[in-house]
Amino acid sequence: MRGALATAALALFSAAAAAQAIEPVQIDGVGRIVTNLERSVAFYQLLGFTLDDGGIGPWHKDPATAKLFATPGVETREAALVINSNVSMGRFELRLTEVRGLGRQDLSDHTPWEPGATHFGLVVPDAQQTWDSLRAKGLLHARSWGDALIAPPGQTRGMLAYMTDPDGLDIELIDQRSNRPSGLGHVGLIILDADRARGFYETLLGGQLQSKDAPWLKGDFYDSAVGGHGNILRFFNLGFREAAAPAARMNLELVEFQNRKKPVARYRITDRGLGYLVLRVPDVASVLALSLKAGAKQVSTGIVQAGNGAREVLIRDPDTGAFLLLRE
Repeated sequence: MRGALATAALALFSAAAAAQAIEPVQIDGVGRIVTNLERSVAFYQLLGFTLDDGGIGPWHKDPATAKLFATPGVETREAALVINSNVSMGRFELRLTEVRGLGRQDLSDHTPWEPGATHFGLVVPDAQQTWDSLRAKGLLHARSWGDALIAPPGQTRGMLAYMTDPDGLDIELIDQRSNRPSGLGHVGLIILDADRARGFYETLLGGQLQSKDAPWLKGDFYDSAVGGHGNILRFFNLGFREAAAPAARMNLELVEFQNRKKPVARYRITDRGLGYLVLRVPDVASVLALSLKAGAKQVSTGIVQAGNGAREVLIRDPDTGAFLLLRE
């Protein structure tokens, strides 16, 4: 729960941020661990992502990645893909990492309500066309009822659904319904304890709650979209500045399922079917210290100097142990 420790940490963090005269925490992208980099790149390109100039990197033993993931001797290769933000039209990065040289769990068959599961919402010009293209190429991994797009209340045409990438990571596909551009619209996380999760992401990291009302919801629409039955859930949308467009705010969607409470499974960042959220911070050492005081756990071996000069550290949040990469 949000207690005196989180409140004191917030005061220290806010003072440090104010001294630097920038927004304390910004959403900077997402990362996903994959098992076949070429297959995953092809999948995301069908969704409108473009491969960054570096292309698909070679297998190598990168000391920075080994320290970041706390996996000595591991071999990795990476690809960065980019897409526009649906909120600002700014750049949003998806970093895919393939690993080898160590034992891994296969968590790709998790449910969309698994505590700690991540997703992002992707707005596309024609969701049905995208859906059909993925199906035609054997790349559609649908979660929704009937493997079809679902019509929102009051609509007759299928306009959204959940699916997964080839490694079981969730994507909410959304049909473009307004004058707002297509692109990545929000990032999401399945939480276990709303007070604990909000204490960290809202009170400590400064996400702005978009609505004080968070009623419990249920019914066919909420079940059909994720392919479940009998779900009872609620949403807390926290607005964070975008790193690529600080004037705009993208939502971190915290989703709590009332009737899906279960112990969090043990997992590591290198296991198949895991993702992480990248947050840009003004001072990684300060934010790390405050996060640890608030109950987060550090994964990385120290603060890592990445190849691009950024200082990074990987942590697990205090609620489900979800992975966050803090980047200065």
